[in-house]
Amino acid sequence: MPAHVLILGGTTEARHLATALASRPGLRVTTSLAGRVRRPGAIDGEVRVGGFGGAAGLADWLRAHRVTALVDATHPFAERITANAAEAAGVAGVPHAILRRPGWDLDDDWHPVVSLEEAAQAVPRLGQRVFLSTGRLGLAVFSGLTDTHFVVRSVEPPEPPLPPHCEMVLARGPFSLADELDLLRTHRIDVLVTKDSGGAATAPKLAAARSLSLPVVVVRRPELPSGAGALPDKEAVLDWLAGVIPPGDACAADTCP
Repeated sequence: MPAHVLILGGTTEARHLATALASRPGLRVTTSLAGRVRRPGAIDGEVRVGGFGGAAGLADWLRAHRVTALVDATHPFAERITANAAEAAGVAGVPHAILRRPGWDLDDDWHPVVSLEEAAQAVPRLGQRVFLSTGRLGLAVFSGLTDTHFVVRSVEPPEPPLPPHCEMVLARGPFSLADELDLLRTHRIDVLVTKDSGGAATAPKLAAARSLSLPVVVVRRPELPSGAGALPDKEAVLDWLAGVIPPGDACAADTCP
């Protein structure tokens, strides 16, 4: 049986990791997607879509499919999935790593909060026209702000309830600094609300807000499971895999022939 790496995906980093591993001899690579996006981009290797049924279901899947190593490369705010992955890996006895791009450095006019609820409380004192860049889930938290106009950008339309004054922009990134400046100016945005997702792809909106001297409400990342650490990039994960996959079972390192 070939060594089998399961990647919990949905991020750019997960896709790049799958590409790096899929063509290597003696290695089976499966990327699992939650299925929230109807048309995900192409991913190398095998792809499965849907949940596992919690930590117990994932542990069963790891055993049934003879998974050699589990890489959690989900979004930094996928707190439940990350907790389930850590628990399932421990139950199944499968080596487990978390791939998380580093968060952003705090800027002078940033207002860090610990939740979307706290972000909603902060908005009224900062502005009236909000670029709400927190994803299409959790928008109901802002539905009580009846005097605030929201601009929400999403790949697919979000489901209600939504804020009463909400303008949708359906678009898929990445977006350039010029794109973000144009959006902020066109919609007369006076405050940005976002999550600390990290990474270069979503950084231009922060640079645009800084250029226009706009306040930014930033939702901090949830804590990792107790005792868990994170690897910052694909290269670190490849190094880790080279150490956990027995020699001869697969070629998981960049130095493989």
